Amino acid sequence: MKKIQILCIAFLLGNTIFSFASTVDTLQVPSVAMSKTYKAAVVLPNSYAKGKAVYPVLYLLHGAYGHFSDWLSSTPNKNTVKNLADQYNIIIVMPEGETFSFYLNSPVNKGSQFETYITEEVIQKVDKTYRTVNDKKGRVIAGLSMGGHGALYLSAKHPELFCAAGSMSGAVDMGSLPTLEWKNNINKMMEPVFGAGGAPQEVYASYAVLNMVEKMKNNKLALIMDCGVDDFLTEANRELHRRLVYAKVPHDYTERPGAHTWEYWENALPYQVLFFSKILKNNGVLIN
Repeated sequence: MKKIQILCIAFLLGNTIFSFASTVDTLQVPSVAMSKTYKAAVVLPNSYAKGKAVYPVLYLLHGAYGHFSDWLSSTPNKNTVKNLADQYNIIIVMPEGETFSFYLNSPVNKGSQFETYITEEVIQKVDKTYRTVNDKKGRVIAGLSMGGHGALYLSAKHPELFCAAGSMSGAVDMGSLPTLEWKNNINKMMEPVFGAGGAPQEVYASYAVLNMVEKMKNNKLALIMDCGVDDFLTEANRELHRRLVYAKVPHDYTERPGAHTWEYWENALPYQVLFFSKILKNNGVLIN
């Protein structure tokens, strides 16, 4: 009898362990724009291998100082992204954005053309490699910090590619970054994008998501933003929220306890994916 009980427990545990059985690929994505090849992590839900259906895709961007594998290696629960892919039956793609690209096309450095890379080369490669919904109605984008800026920036400039965008602790106001105590560090950080010595504050401001509200209004994409109340970027996010409210741009905005940490982002991501799932369901592309 004890042996039978042990076998039953083992069976149940086995089912629990393998109920989240998503697959993680490392995809090589050549960039003609930058004359190099970068990697992207691709999480395929467990159901992907069981049929021939096409899947919606979430492009999930990392932050400054980071790389493409961050969302898989840095969350306290290393299964966070994989579990969400299984739960919602979506493909989650985490492309490389280098340490300080801000997902822009550098005006001075041909080796930092990440707007082109994400919007033309990564998406094209993913759609050719996997069974995806090759249309904006099945494509969403989100990110943390620098990646939050990237998600809002890329979706605002390329509304033909995405149906929704999200930002977690987003660096939404590049114009406010070079304050007195940050100026030297920010200019050093931004050398890959703007060259040695950085750029004048007005140049940073010209790329700031904070100043793209009119584009967001015209695009009519579904938007979600959140930020921790103890985050150093909270005020910038509040200002973007205020401007969106004033311009009557529909969006979801939340502040929660927390700071600029992986604990905060691990908690925030499921809320954003839930938000996206409703949009994708309304678009008729979410697999039940």
